Amino acid sequence: MLSAAMWLLVTVVVYAAAKRIYRRYPKIYLTPLLVTPVVLIALLECSGVSFGTYDRGAGLLSDLVEPATIALAVTLYKHIDVLRKHAVAIAVGAGCGGVAAIVTSVCLARWFGLQPAVTDSLAPRSATTPIAISISRLIGGIPTVTAVATLITGLLGLVMGPLIVKGLRMQSPIGRGVLFGTSAHSAGISKALEYDPVTGSVASVAMMFTAFVTLCAAPWILSFLP
Repeated sequence: MLSAAMWLLVTVVVYAAAKRIYRRYPKIYLTPLLVTPVVLIALLECSGVSFGTYDRGAGLLSDLVEPATIALAVTLYKHIDVLRKHAVAIAVGAGCGGVAAIVTSVCLARWFGLQPAVTDSLAPRSATTPIAISISRLIGGIPTVTAVATLITGLLGLVMGPLIVKGLRMQSPIGRGVLFGTSAHSAGISKALEYDPVTGSVASVAMMFTAFVTLCAAPWILSFLP
């Protein structure tokens, strides 16, 4: 039990240190969401500790994801007027992005000949983690695979998002928010907030709407695609 509790502390310390480094050197490859898992995996491998032992302690942090998502309502309330004004644009952008993510995931998985259970696990990868795992269970996927795919999706969005914003010279907080919220869910919100509060609020709405679209569309798309 002591060993398990220790890993909770280690996770918090590693994340706090990574965040401090990122604030001082804001490079994409130093983002805490990328550095923290790499460091923790290295520590687990070097110490020979099993994931089960680690999860008994640090798993508490996973339980905090859902209330943390609900807490985003505070940010939304502060910019409710902007969100109302651009509600249609946000809904269309996030909706199309959510459907595109499901279609491309399923088509690529079937093209590579992956097993149906794995395909079902990849379909909801663009929804935020708690919802993606719930959808995965609903459609017959493997929650663990879904969790990993969701994490990778978030990291890729976190890395590629700023490059796209810079390359396309996106100045609109609406466009940036939809981009990060749809492609990188909770990780994208963290990055969006680095631009400005409005971008973060739009990303929050886009993430939630993408999750809703994924919940509704994933089972139908899986049954429709050959």
